[in-house]
Amino acid sequence: MTQLYQIDSQTHPGRISLNINNLAEMVEFYQTIIGLSLVREEDGKAYFNTGNNSPILLVLNKLDIPSERKATTGLFHVAYLLPTRKDLGNTLASLIRKEAPLQGASNHGYSEAIYLADPEGNGIEIYRDRPIYEWDIKEDGTIKGITEAMDADGVLSSRDDSTDKFPKQTTIGHVHLSVAELNKTQDFYATILGLTLKDTYGSQAKFFAAGTYHHHIGTNTWGGVIEPPKDNDLGLNYFTIVVPSTSDIAELTNRLETEQTSFTTDHDGRLIVKDPNGITLKIETEEQF
Repeated sequence: MTQLYQIDSQTHPGRISLNINNLAEMVEFYQTIIGLSLVREEDGKAYFNTGNNSPILLVLNKLDIPSERKATTGLFHVAYLLPTRKDLGNTLASLIRKEAPLQGASNHGYSEAIYLADPEGNGIEIYRDRPIYEWDIKEDGTIKGITEAMDADGVLSSRDDSTDKFPKQTTIGHVHLSVAELNKTQDFYATILGLTLKDTYGSQAKFFAAGTYHHHIGTNTWGGVIEPPKDNDLGLNYFTIVVPSTSDIAELTNRLETEQTSFTTDHDGRLIVKDPNGITLKIETEEQF
């Protein structure tokens, strides 16, 4: 596939919204266990950032009618990117002290990551990037990842125990999605949105990014045959992609129209579109984020 359009290299994930059942339990988890800061809670929604007027990274949306978790396309995990290995050490030590439900810890070559899930089964990755000179960047620009055991002792020894909160500079580094089919997914994220295919894991997973990053969007079919989510299903409500300016929004609007991809806009001009798996994403500017 020849990629004719590339999105601005400064494009990145913004925030994620989850449909949930138990707002009180989930607010407690993300505040006390994970270390995000609750900005406000209103109308059945809770908004989190990393404090000090930083951008909203997480929105919890309480469903009006409780729902059972279903196997659908949607979130595999959301990945919070910490600035340094020291921060990852602080977070890992904090999660161990709090007896958080850790699921694993991996060295991916370009990053070190720890994994867990929230009380309603939404996957969470918390990671730090290795220096870019340690990444396995191929001549064609693809970036190969690995999955090995993380040096947990090394990560823990880097900590200073200064805080159990995420540092202000924390962002959502990537969003990893469970999808139904990879080729149509690639056509959407690469051909239409203009992200670059960075790595392929056999016939099971593909990873996309803007610029030189290892991946901003991960996709996999490990869930097998799964249907798109409905509006009142638990799990991913939407996630956002942030572009530098309104000119990028205009260019993407033209792309969607040219490719005959349905979309809407909200009252602030954000683009709202569903990918081929029925997953909702919103595209906004840095100013809107």
